[in-house]
Parts: sequence; structure tokens; C-alpha cells
Amino acid sequence: MNSREDAKRGSVADQNATSAQEPQSTFVAYPLLREPVTGSIPYQRNKWHSTIDRSLILLLTMLCAFTRLYQIGRSNRVSWDESFFHSRFPNQYLNRSYYHDVHPPLAKLLISLSRFVVDGNNRKIEPKGNYPPDYNYTFTRCFIALFGIGLAPLAYLTCLNLNMHRRTCFLAGILVIADNALCVMSRFVLLDAPLLFFTAAALCSIAGFQNSRHCAFSLAWWRWLLLTGISLGLVSSSKWVGLFAVALVGLYTVEELLNMYTDFTPATTALRHFGARVAALIVLPLAIYMASFVVHFTVLSRSGSGDATMPPAFQARLHGSKLNHQPFTVMYGSVLNLRSMHPGSGLLHSHPHKYSDGSQQQQVTGYSHSDSNNDWMVMRVGNGFNYTSDPLVQVKDGDTVRLMHKRTSAMLHSHRAHKAPVSTRDYEVTAYGKPEWTDSNNEWRIEIHKEDSSVANGEIHAITTQFRLRHIVTNCLLSAAAVKLPPWGFRQTEVSCSRSQYLKSAANLWVVERHVNSRLPSVDMRLMVKTSFISNFIRLNMEMARSNNALIPDHDKYNHLESDPWSWPFLVYPMRMLGSWNKGDIKYYEVGNPLIWWASALMCLLYPLQLAYYHIRKARGIPGVWAPGEELHFWNAGKLLWGGWALHYLPFFAMGRVTYIHHYLPALYFAILLLAFEVDHFCRRSTLGGRSQIAMVAMCAICVLAVFCWFAPLTFGYTGSIGDLKYRQWLPTWNIYRDKYAM
Repeated sequence: MNSREDAKRGSVADQNATSAQEPQSTFVAYPLLREPVTGSIPYQRNKWHSTIDRSLILLLTMLCAFTRLYQIGRSNRVSWDESFFHSRFPNQYLNRSYYHDVHPPLAKLLISLSRFVVDGNNRKIEPKGNYPPDYNYTFTRCFIALFGIGLAPLAYLTCLNLNMHRRTCFLAGILVIADNALCVMSRFVLLDAPLLFFTAAALCSIAGFQNSRHCAFSLAWWRWLLLTGISLGLVSSSKWVGLFAVALVGLYTVEELLNMYTDFTPATTALRHFGARVAALIVLPLAIYMASFVVHFTVLSRSGSGDATMPPAFQARLHGSKLNHQPFTVMYGSVLNLRSMHPGSGLLHSHPHKYSDGSQQQQVTGYSHSDSNNDWMVMRVGNGFNYTSDPLVQVKDGDTVRLMHKRTSAMLHSHRAHKAPVSTRDYEVTAYGKPEWTDSNNEWRIEIHKEDSSVANGEIHAITTQFRLRHIVTNCLLSAAAVKLPPWGFRQTEVSCSRSQYLKSAANLWVVERHVNSRLPSVDMRLMVKTSFISNFIRLNMEMARSNNALIPDHDKYNHLESDPWSWPFLVYPMRMLGSWNKGDIKYYEVGNPLIWWASALMCLLYPLQLAYYHIRKARGIPGVWAPGEELHFWNAGKLLWGGWALHYLPFFAMGRVTYIHHYLPALYFAILLLAFEVDHFCRRSTLGGRSQIAMVAMCAICVLAVFCWFAPLTFGYTGSIGDLKYRQWLPTWNIYRDKYAM
């Protein structure tokens, strides 16, 4: 130990001792240095703005740009999910037609903006086949690739903020660059590149905020806190997977606030910290998330394919909607489409098919799409009425009515004799009987729940009146709660007669979506309906969740694109990104860099065991477990990296939806940085000299770059016979050469 190092350590110790005697002006959640540094490497905040850092960041950015942009426009085919994100959804944005999707709108809006910049809004891109010869699809791919390029410098900055040595920060950037899966997914117009970039930005920001905790409420502290909130808003607005990043930051914040509580922080100081975090980490991200939907609703102002997922009041305000003009007041003899107010339940529907059990009468279901089998004629009780010539009579609150299915002339019917096929506590609802029959089981009483127009006169109005239909005989309520029927019911929604008397339940509420009566004049419904952004925002998010849950895999059918979460870290089932694998086709294969995936998976599995090992040794009083400050550093960095991996990976085991290997990429990013952190931790605790450590890190970088180059033909696109690429199948489950599971 030389005198210069002794003097340096003594200086740090003196500074800490002096600062301990001085009064603290601001609260320190975790002091950066709780005791003097005596190890060989000081755990102090890196000055990332130094010249060497800027040079390394620039070098990483250039290397990443080369791998992401090299021959990016080689394939002129609409590849894989580009059929949705580069074709269908931007088509809808550019012609302003409303559509429905399971993902939030931000990333799709950015893609649509890039298409508008390069091509205006006059072109419709077909979801299959080749791009038009005069369309510059390369521009949009390059725009998306920019997000992938940003991952490498963000990885470097994140590791700096986690107080790693520059050589391992640089290694982290190289690992991101050298992963083939991250690279290939950045080269197509997909949502994954923006999602990964915003996830990485959130991690970098919270790491920077953690590194500024010793100077609370300073400019740097506020900058990192606000950047964290902005990043969380952006990542959540791109895909709901971004909510896992929100969970990570939320858990980190809870830990911080608990530390303040256990440290007996003054109440005023704790309230300031709490208020700052609520504003920056809850209000700001939520505002960004909601703002993306404001733009979404504003742009999509015309009727389109997704109308049926939204309430009738929303549909009526869309330009070109068939609900814009129709009679307002419902009369006896009118033909109605009745929509359940429960999200996902659809329109009251019937067809000639019978129930497979129970009464075996004609099925009544809920169906989401426009269909003549949704038409019901509202009739008075009794016979002898001529609905084409008799004076018009309004349908009012408290009236007893009958509903006749127009296509089959069967009456809406219920009875005590049979239970509903799925919701067995309810009564069965069928279409049974003829209009001339006298059957009290066909009679329903109208009960108005709410009137959303200014005309609240006890009459039933199209779109604006919510009401219940109570069965006269059984006193149950016509209900549709988005419960799906078995295959014999075509997976449509079950309609039952609910004995529940919860009057405000959306499943028991109905509204007239479409009203047809040739004897009545049509009115402009846009002047009559009321709607709010908040209600539309909530409804759309509920529909997104419902659609997402409906994406369930078919285990009886093989799909080469799908894979289970257990297989992802070990790269068991990579994915062909194109269906055709013949000679002459440009073939892309989403296979990760095996060295990176397997090593990072190993580190993720070992980290909890490592924590337990260190804790046991410390609890038993074994000396030399930690150098001063090392334990705090190991926990502060590890909890973000391992926690981020766990939160972005483990929830997929509980999901019932279909899963793909690219769902692992956000978790992979955390795993890669954890791998770099473990290399850094090994270097800090090892007895190797500085040059030996540099040589070890350089060897790691060379190995992963070599493997990246080995699989590069499948990353950049390979046109030759796949058999000419020898020794690329490292596991027997890979389908590079032959898909042995295909039928």
C-alpha cells in the first residue's frame, strides 16, 4: 500500500468525520458513504459528464447504430407483426378511422407519425406481401431503430449511476450491442424497441435518482426524479408491460419512505419527500398516459372497425357512424339493437340454433358485431295492434313490453324451469313462442336507471337512456356479464336472467344503440348525447384488458411462434420471424446471443443465493465479508437490477395469455446489466490487478462479439440455403434447419 493511497483514504475519512459533526441541512435516505472507504475502489458517484465517459458513450452509440441500421431495408416484405404496427394501425391513424387494440397508443402513434412524415396520409399499406415500390419503408424502420440504438448508451449511463467501474459500464454497453435478439427486434417496425428504450430510460433515471439521494431537493435530485416519472409515463403508454417498471419504482419508493420512518425523519421533511414522489411518480406518469389517449381519441374521429368496443354515446359522435342519425324517442313497433352496458357483453342477439341442454329452445346470446340477428321489435302486451297504422305510442318507464326477434319471430323468454347454462344461479333466457301467443314468460317490465340527455321525461330514448328489463313472472333481471358460452354457443356471451337485485350492476343495464322506425324522423344524435373523456378512457382500458385476456393459446395446435416463459432465459425455443424458410427468402431468426442469455440467466438465479450467503456469513460474525460501504452498494444496485428482472419475467407464469420469446426482452435488459454488475462485483472483491481485470473484461467483450458475428447472418437476413449455415443450431430444440414439431 503506497503513501498516495493512504493519503487519499485518510482524506476521505477526514471528510466523512467532519461531515458527521456538521448539522445536516437535508435528509439523507441512504448516506452515500456511511463510513470511511478503506477498500481499493471507492464507492463514490462517477462523474459521467467527464470527457472519457462522453467518448465511450459516443463509441457505444456508433457501434450500436451500425448493428441496428446495417442493411435494415434489405427485405421489402411486410415481416411478422409489421402487418399490424406498420400497416393496419397506422392506416387507421392516417385515415382517422377508429380501431381497437390491446396496447396503449403511444408507440403506435409514433410509428404513424413517421409514416406521415415520409408518405403523408394518402397511402394504405397492405398487411401482407411486399411494400409498394415507391414507398420508403426503410425510413420508418430506421426511426424505430433509433430506440434500439439508444439502449447501449443508456446501459452505460445506468451502470455509472449504479457506481460501477467504467470498464464494466462499457462491458454492459457491449453486451447490449452484441445480443442478436435485441438487435433483430430493433430492425423492424414493432413496439418492442420503444418499449425497451423507455424501460431502460426509467431504470437509468431511478438509478440516477438513487445516486442523488444525498442531496435531496437539489436540482440534480429533481431532474432525476422528474425523468423517472416521464419515463414511467412513456413506457406505460407504449405497452402494459411497462407497468412492471412502474412496480419496480414503486417498490423502491416504498423502501425509501420506510427508511425515513425508521430513521425518525421529521414529519415536515417526510411529507415533502412524500409529496414530491406522489407528484413526480404518480401524477406525472398518469398525466402522460392519459395524454396519449387524448391524442388517440382526437385523431381517430371517424367511424371504423373498433366502434363496437365503445359505448353507443361514443360511437354516435364519430363521423360517419350509423348511429349519427336515428329516431330519438322509442315507440312501440320500433326495431331496436340493445347493448349491454357491461364491457365485452355486446348486443342482445339470437339465432335459430338451440341450447344443447336445458329447455333446448332457441339461443339468446350477446354478440359484439353488427348483424341482422341483433334486431328486436318492441311490442305491447296483447294482440290486435297494428304498428304500421295505429297512432304511435311512446315506450315509458314502468311499461310491460314484449321483444320479438325479427329474423325468427320468436319472443324473448325466460322461465324458472331451467338454469342458465354457465351462470347456474340465474335463469335461462331463450327465444320462444310467437307474437300471437299469450305467455306471461315473454313479458318484461322497463325500469329506467339513468337518462343522459336533457330530455328526462320518463320515456325511452335511443343511446341516452339506461334501463333494466325485469321479468314479470320470476322478478329476475335480463343480464349479460361477459361470460362466454361453450363452443355450442359459438363462444358468444351468455345472456341470463339474474336473480341478483344489484340494480346498478352494468350487467343488468341496457341501452338502445340503434333505433329504426320508418314513421319517425331522424335526429342528429351528436347533439343529443353526452360523453366524457374520463368515461371513454376507463371504458377503453377495460376493453383492452378484456381483449388481452382473450389472447389465450390453443394447446392442441402447434404454433412455431409461441413459447412458454420457463424456456426464455435458457433460449430453448428461438423464433422464426418469417413463415417461409426456402432458399431465396430473406430469413430472420430471433435467437439471442447464447453466451449472454445463459450467463445472465445464471446470475439471476444465483443473486438471491448470493445475498443469503453473505447474510449468513455476516450473521455468524465471520470477518471480511464486506469492505466498508460494499454491502450497501451491493444491495442498492442489485435490488434494482434483479428486482427489475424478476418483475418483468415472473408475472408471465401467472398469465393465461399467449406468450412469445420477445416478451422476455425487457427482463433480459435487466439481466444483462446484472451480469455486468456481477463482473464488477467480482473485480472489486478479487485480488487481480488492474491490468488483469481489464484483460478479463476485454475477453468477455470479445467472446460475446464473436458469437454475435457467428449468428449475424440470421440477424441481418440470410438469403441462401439455410443448410449452408453450419453449426448454428446449438440446442436440439432450435428450428433453424428443420421445424420437427410442425405438422
